[in-house]
Amino acid sequence: MATIIPLEQPLKRKNAPALDALTALVAEDVAAVNQLIVQRMESRVQMIPRLAGHIIASGGKRLRPVLTLASALLCGYQGQRHRKLAASVEFIHTATLLHDDVVDASDLRRGNPSANALFGNEASVLVGDFLFSRAFELMVEDGSIDVLRVLSHASAVISEGEVLQLITTNDSATSEQAYLEVVRAKTAELFAAACRIGAIVAGRPASEEEALRTFGLNLGIAFQIVDDVLDYSAEQARLGKTVGDDFREGKVTLPVILAIHRGNEAERAFWKRALDESDQRDGDFSHAQDIIHRHNALRDAIDRARHYGAIARDSLGMFPDSPAKQALLNIVDFTIEREF
Repeated sequence: MATIIPLEQPLKRKNAPALDALTALVAEDVAAVNQLIVQRMESRVQMIPRLAGHIIASGGKRLRPVLTLASALLCGYQGQRHRKLAASVEFIHTATLLHDDVVDASDLRRGNPSANALFGNEASVLVGDFLFSRAFELMVEDGSIDVLRVLSHASAVISEGEVLQLITTNDSATSEQAYLEVVRAKTAELFAAACRIGAIVAGRPASEEEALRTFGLNLGIAFQIVDDVLDYSAEQARLGKTVGDDFREGKVTLPVILAIHRGNEAERAFWKRALDESDQRDGDFSHAQDIIHRHNALRDAIDRARHYGAIARDSLGMFPDSPAKQALLNIVDFTIEREF
């Protein structure tokens, strides 16, 4: 019997109820999506379900498929098409995670051994390709050219974002605009597509489809900015969370960009050595945190996230009040205030 992989994980932080409430609204759909994921991971090649199951069960928040389900609910959809499409969204996301960890040479994901650390880079890349293929099978089974257009475009843009991130890695001269281009492509595009297809399956007008696209895009930007803040957060370290991965990998994220722009010559020289030249020494990450703190870069990056969160909230204004709408509004606050 296949192991059921929960789409929702028990969350204990103070803002967890927002995600719990959103998931509870679509609990029946979540269970069905969970079953679909297990079924579509199956393969006669046993390493595929083992490796795919490892990363799918690794403790993520599963926001993207839940957003698809909740967006369809917001639009009054009564059918079941959104279930396969939510599973497709999760497969796309999981495939990108597998590829990301290989590119970044990551040994850990969410505090657990990464798939590439356990199974090797080659297997991780190939299983990622398998999951992309499964995602497209699910899209084709849905039969909507509009759905296929939106999700296939998102897949292409995500790949572009990964390449853009490679270009900006180890480049302390990266601008905030270039950083946001990476974020929009690498992270926010799939959030946007996940929400948009909820309106498509419900047959809602283009204005509502665009509103949900805008909601997802700006929620995704806020989500990634907060992720980048948490990687330098002293609070994260106190809670026992992994921090410093972006620094060690030479990624130039918003907190770093703000600190570089506000820093003195000696501080800029530090960033150039540590990031551009990959010459990192004992104590460098703590020094990086000190510089970022000195220039209020984390606080101001969170303010940027709040700006995008406000755009996301405003985009839902055309929808009538409902439990689904309130839950989606609350998820914006969850995204910005989360501590995990």
